[in-house]
Amino acid sequence: MTGVVAAVGAGRMGRGIAIAFSYAGYRVHLIDAKPRGEEGYTALVDGAVAEIRATLGMLAGFGMLPAQEVGAVLSRITCHPLNDCVAALGEADVIFEGVPETLDAKAAAFALVSDHARPDAIVASTTSTILSNDLQGFVSSPERFLNAHWLNPAFLVPLVELSPGDATDPEVTARLKAMLEAIGKVPVVCAASPGYIVPRIQALAMNEAARMVEEGVASAEDIDKATTYGFGFRFAVLGLLEFIDWGGGDILYYASRYMSGAMESDRFSAPQIVEDNMAAGRNGLRDGQGFLNYEGLDVPAYQRERLGQFVAMLRHLDKLPERG
Repeated sequence: MTGVVAAVGAGRMGRGIAIAFSYAGYRVHLIDAKPRGEEGYTALVDGAVAEIRATLGMLAGFGMLPAQEVGAVLSRITCHPLNDCVAALGEADVIFEGVPETLDAKAAAFALVSDHARPDAIVASTTSTILSNDLQGFVSSPERFLNAHWLNPAFLVPLVELSPGDATDPEVTARLKAMLEAIGKVPVVCAASPGYIVPRIQALAMNEAARMVEEGVASAEDIDKATTYGFGFRFAVLGLLEFIDWGGGDILYYASRYMSGAMESDRFSAPQIVEDNMAAGRNGLRDGQGFLNYEGLDVPAYQRERLGQFVAMLRHLDKLPERG
């Protein structure tokens, strides 16, 4: 696979993206976004190279690449100081910004990118907090800009959440999506909305888990066991909305109504779409329609496939039922 990627910001995210693309065969320019003296820059590069080499060695230990190829993958990553990155930016097909989460830092990084990137280069922010609509004004030709939120560790987690802004050209989103798919990632597209998809969902789940410790419902250890072997185990196979359809949206509705009353909190209330689906007879798998469309589906075959995936997960976790 050929192509050139630049990562502006040589911290954890920039290094993770560099590993992901160099592993896939791309040349990567890892650009330090901070002005430093020679000694400081040398220390940064030495640390970055050592960390990347160690990570690639770990991946080799996992069987993801032959140990003798670690050097070749590492050689595709080139580090650049802030005062000598013009040529690197001009060569890149895609530029990922990964500087600290402040508007001032973002504005400075995008000014640099706008001055030196090719007109056809895609520009993406890896921000986890700032909406794409609030950043696109910092980029010349904002139609080529969007957010690309990677989950750590970026070199392993498949998901990348793409969030175009109002000015983003849909073709730019499609190009970046195809590029990420080609290196084995799973990109999803979401609106410019706080929290994207995963952080928004996991914030609710993590806060509820912490609240249960606070209330003395269960120990931290037992809550983590419950989420690993009950919650996480199932949602590694079924998506959340697919899971609603599997059991039935009406079951979620009545369970939510009970929880709201018992907990005296509307944070457990079902959203209007669940009640609307019930009224329209779209409760999920048994109706052929829910959040997803099951019309024409061989339901028994689908259920066997998913249950087989559950068994595979249990085998991976070494938690298959014990035989007598």
